[in-house]
Amino acid sequence: MRVEIQAQALQSLDYRDALAKSILFYEGMRSGKLPTSQRIKWRANSGMSDGRTANVNLTGGYYDSGDNVKFGFPMAFTITLLSWSVVEFEAELGRAAELDNARAAIRWGTDYLLSAFVPPSTLWVQVGDPNADHQCWERPEDMDTPRTCYQVNPSKPGSDVAGETAAALAAASIVFAATDSSYSQRLLATSKQIFAFADKYRGSYSDVLGGAVSPFYTSYSGYRDELLWGAAWIFRASSDKRYLDYISQHGDELGGPGSSYNTLSWDNKYAGVDVLLSKVKKIQNLPLTVRAYKSRADDFVCSAMPGRATITPGGLFYHGGSNNLQYVTSNAFLLITYGRYLAQAGQSVSCGGNNGFKPGQLISFAKQQVDYILGSNPRCMSYMVGFGTKFPQRVHHRASSLPSIRTQEEHISCSGGFNWLHSSNPNPNILIGAVIGGPDGSDNFSDNRDDFSQAEPSTYANSGLVGALAYFASTAAGNNLRGS
Repeated sequence: MRVEIQAQALQSLDYRDALAKSILFYEGMRSGKLPTSQRIKWRANSGMSDGRTANVNLTGGYYDSGDNVKFGFPMAFTITLLSWSVVEFEAELGRAAELDNARAAIRWGTDYLLSAFVPPSTLWVQVGDPNADHQCWERPEDMDTPRTCYQVNPSKPGSDVAGETAAALAAASIVFAATDSSYSQRLLATSKQIFAFADKYRGSYSDVLGGAVSPFYTSYSGYRDELLWGAAWIFRASSDKRYLDYISQHGDELGGPGSSYNTLSWDNKYAGVDVLLSKVKKIQNLPLTVRAYKSRADDFVCSAMPGRATITPGGLFYHGGSNNLQYVTSNAFLLITYGRYLAQAGQSVSCGGNNGFKPGQLISFAKQQVDYILGSNPRCMSYMVGFGTKFPQRVHHRASSLPSIRTQEEHISCSGGFNWLHSSNPNPNILIGAVIGGPDGSDNFSDNRDDFSQAEPSTYANSGLVGALAYFASTAAGNNLRGS
């Protein structure tokens, strides 16, 4: 059954412009040799010897946020969520003329992730010593901090980062299935290999890599969610029932049916697993252990919507901690995606008693969150850099806060850049499309480069927003969107 979701009244926000900028942002985060098609011109080649000390080519990929480290765990999650955005909203991205740019952003990440895996059981998961890197403030084009390479393997397992990498490659294989079948097949085959490694040699990467990844990207939720996440994505990409059987057989052991959370993040994938598996056709005919994920998806909605969730006075979902907008964007994506699934099935969400939500209410709240980010908030400013007339000027981001190497070729040393970090001047380069950490629980925002919790961008804060913006850009253009 196909059910139309009627477009609601839209404010005069240019969602298509925001969508284009949210994807363009990734070009400002690139590492490696930049292509001739590079649109953010103040960046240049960087990290060109990455992997050399380990005799492997680890050039390319993305810097995660405001530093110059390539953290594989959040990078893989970024690619998974970007790919999911294309899977769900391919037509909408096409109508906005951004599908090719989205695919390019994904491929920049998947090419790196493919090169980081050495079959059958070695996965390079990080380039750069974060402790040394965080003692410096320098452009990626200048960096002279140690480019130490870190791996997981059978004696140093990392099921969390490996499971996420498997998910990323599987999700991306769907993205490229129609346009580059050989690349798609390579992505899926490699995904299965990495998943087998993750499952056979179980352990958390932050337990074995210690201070190289903690406290920066500690796997607080452990590795169980990533094993379910990886299996779910391989099933979605391949329809190979063995992976659905894996979820059915190991779900209790891996904490799936009994785990409910109100956010999806680079660390915790349970809410994503729940929504992804709720899409499985004829889920009512599947084993109870799989059907339970549909129930947990409802639980996610109940905990993420007003009533149970913490909402700021200005209307923003507030998870707390650093970089709150990363949770806002991923939740907005999940609410829209699940709302469409529910509409297709003619279902709604029950939260107990007389409480519950219809699909349109999920999408309406997601729109409120997106609109808040784009400027409909108490401060009347956009939290996307370069969008609107009032947006953050002092972004906690090394490359954009320092003079471009295109205009100042002279090397800026490790300590030489701190004058720019602590300056009150606006960044000399605009990191167009970057979604920063955002305001606090009282809607306050200081636009202070030293406050990384509010002023730092991240690749994963943008990834879910791409899908949400594609949806609203298409709706604003007058297209009736259908559950699919």
